[in-house]
Amino acid sequence: MLVLAIETSCDETAASVVLDGRRVLSNVIASQIDVHSRYGGVVPEIASRKHMEAVVPVVMQALDDAGVVLRDIEGIAVTRGPGLVGSLLVGLQVAKSLAYATNRPFVGVNHLEGHVAAVFLGAQAPDFPFVALVVSGGHTNTYRVDGFDSFKTIGQTRDDAAGEAFDKAAKLLGIGYPGGVVIDRLSRGADYRRIRFPRSMRGSADFSFSGLKTSLLAYIKKREVPITEEEVPGIVASYQEAIVDVLVEKTLRAAEESGVKQVAVVGGVAANSRLRQRFTADARERGITVFIPDVRLCTDNAAMIAVVGDYRMSRGERDGFDLNALSRWPLELKTEGSRPTAKD
Repeated sequence: MLVLAIETSCDETAASVVLDGRRVLSNVIASQIDVHSRYGGVVPEIASRKHMEAVVPVVMQALDDAGVVLRDIEGIAVTRGPGLVGSLLVGLQVAKSLAYATNRPFVGVNHLEGHVAAVFLGAQAPDFPFVALVVSGGHTNTYRVDGFDSFKTIGQTRDDAAGEAFDKAAKLLGIGYPGGVVIDRLSRGADYRRIRFPRSMRGSADFSFSGLKTSLLAYIKKREVPITEEEVPGIVASYQEAIVDVLVEKTLRAAEESGVKQVAVVGGVAANSRLRQRFTADARERGITVFIPDVRLCTDNAAMIAVVGDYRMSRGERDGFDLNALSRWPLELKTEGSRPTAKD
C-alpha cells in the first residue's frame, strides 16, 4: 500500500509517502523552531497558524519527492493525538479533505504509537514482544509492546518529561532553545562527572525530573559568582548524564523484568548522542539488543505515522469524517479495545 501521512501534533509540519509501511519514499518536515525560540517554548496559537501556512506546500513537496501524484496514493494517515488540539486539527482537516476528494480510506493515528513504529523503518527491526522507551518533550514512558495496538505501560513520568527537563535547564542557564539540542552539543567532550546531580526514584519504574531541575536552580543560586561561559559545558554535561543514567537504567531493567531481550528507544530525546551511546554500550553488556531510529525519524515526522496507518488500513480499518482530535490519548486505551472520544 502506498500511504500518504501527515503529522501536525506540535510545532513541526510533516508529510511523508511510505510504501508497504517500510520503504520511505519521501519525508518532508517544516520546523517552527526559529519562530518559537524567542519565547523559549512552543506557543500553541502560533503553532497552529504556522501549520495552516505550511501544510499544503509540505504535502505537495512530499508527493513530488516521492515521484507520485495524489491519485497514486492508496490510503491517508494522520496524527489524531495526543498533542496540541489546534495543531492536530489542521492536519486532520487536510487529511479528511484529501481522502474525500480522492475517495481513499483514511485513519487517525496515535502519535506515541507512531514514535514506537519508527523502529520498523530501519534496516533492522525488533520482533514482538519488546520494551519501548518513548522519550520526548512531553512524554517519558516505558511500554511492553506485544504487537501493534498492544501496549502495557511499565513506567511513566510523575512530573516533567525528560525533554522538558532539558528545556528548563537551558532556560535557567540562558543557553538557547530547544534545550535538548543545545545541551547535547555543549556536552560533547565535557566532563560529565563535574557535578553530582540527583537521580530520582531509582527503585521505581516511574520517572521524575522536577527535582533535577530544582537541584540545578539551587546550584545556580548558591554560587557567589555568576557562571562563566567556560563552565557551562561541564554543568550541562553533568545534568545530561543524570537524565541519561535514569533513562538507560530503568528501561533496561524493565526489559529484564519483562523477560524480553529487545528494547526500542524512540522520540525526540532519542536523538541525543549521549543517550544513544550509553544505550548501545549498556545494553550490549546486559545481552539486550537496542533499536534506535535514525535521528531524523526520532523527532516528529510523518513517516512513522504512515507505518501505523499502513498496518491499520491493510487490515481493513477505516475512520469516518467525524473523527476528532484528542489532546490526550493513552496508548493503553488501544490495548483495552476502547475507541477514544473527544472527552478522553
